[in-house]
Amino acid sequence: MEITEVRVFPVEDEKLKAFVSIILDNCFVISDIKIINGPKGLFISMPSKKRKDGTFRDIAHPLNSDTRRMMEEKVLNCYQAEVAGASSLPSRVLSEGGPPGEALSGSVGEADGG
Repeated sequence: MEITEVRVFPVEDEKLKAFVSIILDNCFVISDIKIINGPKGLFISMPSKKRKDGTFRDIAHPLNSDTRRMMEEKVLNCYQAEVAGASSLPSRVLSEGGPPGEALSGSVGEADGG
């Protein structure tokens, strides 16, 4: 499995730093990933759904720690490039899959370290 594209949508908030969508193998998208600024630094939060009892359950998530680490590293690298303005990657209008309440345009990044 390869993350072939990362879309970053920064937000102005103290803890929530961005919404992210990733594309796997050019054929499967996972949207509503969040980048959170926690006590130990930035981390990703996978999309989740609130249950009737008030707890949350991940809708999509990595099955092992190696996959989680790989996803987190690629997503956070793309986020840091986006907020640093170092991204020379093009922007485009998204046809679908943008975060709720956000404009449908954002950075598109190849997730191979850039």
